[in-house]
Amino acid sequence: MNNKGNYGLFTAITMIAGTVIGSGIFFKSDDVLRYTNGNMVLGLLVFCIAAIAIIFGCLAISQLATRTDKPGGMIAYAEEFINPKVASAFGWFQIFLYFPTSIAVVAWVSGMYTCQLFGIDGSNLVYCYIGAGFLVAFCAINMLTARLGAIFQNAAMIIKLIPLLLFAAVGMIWGNPTQIVSDNVELMKTTAVGTAWFAAFAPIAFSFDGWIVATNISHEIRDAKRNLPLALIFAPILVLAAYLLYFAGLTSYVGPDVILEKGDAAVAFASMKVMGPMGAKAVLVFIIVSVLGTLNGLYTGLSRQPYSLAIRGFIPCKETLGKESKRFNNNPVNAGVFATVIVLFWLVVHYFTVEAGMQGDVSEIAVCVSYLNYSALYVIVMKLTRKGEIKNKFMGYFVPVMAMVGAAVILLGAMSNPLFPLYLLICFTVMAVGYYYAKQVLAKTN
Repeated sequence: MNNKGNYGLFTAITMIAGTVIGSGIFFKSDDVLRYTNGNMVLGLLVFCIAAIAIIFGCLAISQLATRTDKPGGMIAYAEEFINPKVASAFGWFQIFLYFPTSIAVVAWVSGMYTCQLFGIDGSNLVYCYIGAGFLVAFCAINMLTARLGAIFQNAAMIIKLIPLLLFAAVGMIWGNPTQIVSDNVELMKTTAVGTAWFAAFAPIAFSFDGWIVATNISHEIRDAKRNLPLALIFAPILVLAAYLLYFAGLTSYVGPDVILEKGDAAVAFASMKVMGPMGAKAVLVFIIVSVLGTLNGLYTGLSRQPYSLAIRGFIPCKETLGKESKRFNNNPVNAGVFATVIVLFWLVVHYFTVEAGMQGDVSEIAVCVSYLNYSALYVIVMKLTRKGEIKNKFMGYFVPVMAMVGAAVILLGAMSNPLFPLYLLICFTVMAVGYYYAKQVLAKTN
C-alpha cells in the first residue's frame, strides 16, 4: 500500500483510545456490577486489574513496533520475530474471528442506541439491520479515502469523552460516592467475596479491547517507529482514567441497583434524570458517535488484514485481495469488501445467539483468546532483551511479564463461560487452518 503519511501521532492515539473507549463501557457496566454483586469498589478494582493487560501489553508491543513498520501489525511482528506460519495463524484468527465478531457486536449496539435516540420500539432484528447499515457506510468511507476515516476518528475521540466526563462529574457532585465506597469496603471486610467476580474480566476485556488495532495501520502512520510506540504508551492510561471516572460516577449517581435493573438502558435513564428528555437525547447522540468511533476504528483495522495476508500469499484469492485500487487512492478495496462480508456473517450469528439467550456475546471469547496470541509476542520481547537487542531491562523483562499476568487474568475470566471450551476449539481450529495454509504455500515456493 502506497499510503505513507495518512495518519499522524494524534490519529494513532485516537485510533487506540477512540477504538477502546466507545461501546463496551456503556453497555458492559451492568455486567460488571452483576458479577461483583453490585459492589462498585470491587468493580473498580477489577477494572484496574484488567488494565494491567492493556497498559503493559501496549508497552510490550511498543518494543516490537519500534523495530518494524511493515504492514500487518501482529502479522508483521509474528512473521519477523517468530515465523511466517505463525503470522498466518494470527492473521486468520484476526480476520475470521477476532475483529469481525467484535465489529458485529459494536454494530448491533449502534443499532440499539439509535433506536433509543429516535424512540423506535426496536428489536434484535432491527438493531442488526441498522448496524449493518452503519457498517456498509464505514466500508464506503474507508475505501473512498483513508483521510476521511481518520478525520471521523479524531472527532469521535473528542466527542466520546463528553458523556464519560459528564457522568463522572454528575456522580461526584450529586451522587454519594463516599457513602457507597464506605459501604462496599465494609461489606468486603465482613462478607466472603468468593470467586464469582472473576467472570467480570470477560466483559471488561471487551471494554478494553481494540488497543491492538493501531498496529494494523502502522505502515500508514508518519514516522511509525516513533509515533506508534508513543501512542501505545499514552492511549491506555487515558482509557483507564476515563473508565474509572465514568463507572464510579454513573454508579454513584443512580446506584448499583438501578443499573442492574435497567441494564443497557441505564445510561438513557441517568441522562433523563440529569437533563430531562432533550438533554437525554443529546447524551445519546454523543454515545452513538462514540460507538460509531469504535466501529470505524475496528473496521479500519480489519479492512487492512486480508490485504496484509494476501501480499504474503497466505490466503486464497491473494491476487484479488492483495490488489490496490488506483481509483480509490490505492486503498485495498477488495480486501475491505471481503472484510465487510465476514462481519455481516457474524452479525447474523450474533442475532441468533441473542435470540437464544446465550451468555455473553459472540466476541467475548475471541477477545480473551487473543491475549494468548499477544503473550507469544511478549515472550519475543523477553528473548530480544536476552539477546541484548532491547537494552532497557524494565521494558524487556518486567513489562512483558506483567502483560502476561494481565493476559492470564483475562483468560481466567473467560473460562467462567460454559461455552468457553467450544469457542476455544473454534479459535484454535481457525488458527490451525491458517498455519497449515501458510505451510503449504511455503513448501511450494521452496
